[in-house]
Amino acid sequence: MLAIFQAAGWPIWLLLIASIVATALIVERLMYLRRSKIIPKKLLDEVVQVYRNNHITPDIIDKLEKSSPLGIVLSAALRNVDAPRDVMKESIEEAGSGVAHTLERFLTTLGTIATLAPLMGLFGTVVGMIEIFGSQNAAGSNPAALAHGISVALYNTGFGLAIAMPTLVFYRHFRALVDSFIIDMEQQAVKFVDIVHSKRK
Repeated sequence: MLAIFQAAGWPIWLLLIASIVATALIVERLMYLRRSKIIPKKLLDEVVQVYRNNHITPDIIDKLEKSSPLGIVLSAALRNVDAPRDVMKESIEEAGSGVAHTLERFLTTLGTIATLAPLMGLFGTVVGMIEIFGSQNAAGSNPAALAHGISVALYNTGFGLAIAMPTLVFYRHFRALVDSFIIDMEQQAVKFVDIVHSKRK
């Protein structure tokens, strides 16, 4: 494997770095973007119970805020539980936009690598082809050596595509996952607002 990297030239090392970064980001996002961690199952029920028992204290709100991204959104609702419906919803939306930004962390980098990797591979191939043809002399060249040189240069394109395809799949997967989390959090927050205001009536 090391021989292939050495034969393919210096551009392939850029691709190797990109693949390491992409792998690290994919593993980090897989660990972080778990439904049980983002949207704990019984958290809304617990918050509703706290509200109905009138046990809302700054300590409980702080603990809720630190528990999960959904906790951040619901803690914003609890802080404004005595405010009008519009104010309550606005505070939830503000908290939600901050949570969405956190959930989308590193996705731009992942998308950039997925887009850039094939171009980096193509660049490496072009550099390799220039070096191959630049090394030929006026007397001609050995066709077998030329074919071998071209195949080596194409390693860059192959490696670039091999990085881009799984990275793009994971990027799309994470985007869809984040969108579903945001919608789910919005629905649970709206449900809590409805419970609060139906009790006032």
